[in-house]
Formats: sequence, structure tokens, C-alpha cells
Amino acid sequence: MNKVKIQGLEISACHGVHAEEKVNPQPFVFDIEVYCDFEKNWQSDDLGNTVNYSAVCDLVARTVWENTFNLIETLAYTCAYCILDNFAAQGVDITVYKPQAPVKHKFDRVGVSISVKRTVAYLSLGSSMGDRKAYLDRAVELLSKSSGIKVTKVSSYIQTQPVGGVAKNTFLNCAAEIQTYLSPHALLDQIHRIESECDRVRKERWGDRTLDIDIIFYGKQQVREDDLIIPHPEYLNREFVIEPLKEICPEFLCPSCLKKIKNL
Repeated sequence: MNKVKIQGLEISACHGVHAEEKVNPQPFVFDIEVYCDFEKNWQSDDLGNTVNYSAVCDLVARTVWENTFNLIETLAYTCAYCILDNFAAQGVDITVYKPQAPVKHKFDRVGVSISVKRTVAYLSLGSSMGDRKAYLDRAVELLSKSSGIKVTKVSSYIQTQPVGGVAKNTFLNCAAEIQTYLSPHALLDQIHRIESECDRVRKERWGDRTLDIDIIFYGKQQVREDDLIIPHPEYLNREFVIEPLKEICPEFLCPSCLKKIKNL
């Protein structure tokens, strides 16, 4: 992947934990690498077909000046998210140095480095209460409006019978492809927020609900934690997940079973 590089961008602002740092500007130095695909557009010799590094500098400067943070980690992530929200970039690496950090020792430089990349993820959505189509439509709309998420494909809606022996109503299901720079857990937080906005009440597992959204795949990444497992551990047993996925990503190779979706 090609990169636009900006090194040594110095911006004075007020960020830090100490009270004096919040009122007395000090320099912050940025090294920025923006991942983008400008190779196919180089023949046009058109600024509009690449990432304008001057515009990136202006955006980072505004972000630094218009906010106040305790941590340069927060500053770095905020700048990275702003770049991804405003430019056709696949990822951003940012290092932020604080040359005048209040450290009682001699040092060359202190700073933090962060890396944020866009990932294609696949979600399964279902509803078995109320106006099921309206809840799915609303969920897709809320996903599209969420910072860091872009909905790129939505499958047809299909009716399916409940599984698990608890829910009684017929479900309406679909799948969605998204691009996101959110981490898996940050994406899960957004999903829980959207479910709550769509009147989801968590009473009993497998019960009827207005909206259920599961992360099935997050790129090729595999997650095994108490509150999140990716790929979803039950998806291979759920036709209502697999059939919509076959419509929008038949060639996707599951990182756990190493089979294409179309062959499941």
C-alpha cells in the first residue's frame, strides 16, 4: 500500500495532565503516514486523486487547536480518526512527540505511536418483535451514521424460524458488510448502543427481541475473549446467518474453518 508521509509537523497547543499545561502552549511534533492507493491514479497527475498532505496538516492542526486532552494517546487517536473520516485512506500511523514534557530527567524525546486501519467486517442482523423490517432498516441507518462505520452492502431480508427453543416469533434476518476503523470491542460497543436505541431489552438468552446484531467476521482477525468471540462461534450452525452472507460475500474465506462462504 502506498503512503503519504508527513514528518516533523510541529504544532503548539495546550494538552497535558498538569494545570499549567492546559494554559501554557507547548510544541507537539507529529510524524504521520497515511495509507492510500494512488498508484492507479498517478497518470492523471491530479491532486484530487491522492491525499493532499497540506490538507492533512491543516486538519491535524485544527484538531490539535480545537481540543484539549490530558493524554497524547487521546490526541493521537483523535487525529487519526479525523484523517480517516475526511480522506480516502485505508489507514493511518501517527507518532506524537512531546519535546517539553514535564519529566525530571534528561531525555531526547518522549511520545506515543498508534496505528489505525480500516477493516471489512460482516454483521448478522435479526428482529422478531414489532415492526421487524422497520427495526432492521433503522439498524442499518444507525450503523451508517455511526462514526468510524461505513455500510457498504446489505443483503436481502429473509424470514426464518427461531432457534434455541426460547423465541416463539418468526425472525426477519439480513447481513451487512461494513468498513470500519473501530476495534472489535469498540464496534461491539456501537452495536450495543444501536440495539438499545432500537428498544432491545435483554431479558432471556435466545428470546424474542426487537433487534439483534452479531459480529460474524472482523477481517481475518480471530478474537477469543470472555465477552467477544470472532468469528461468531455459532454461525456455522445458523442458516439464517450463512444464507444472507452468501449473497454479499460468497468468496470470503472464513479464517477459522478455511472455507469460502459460498461453500458452507
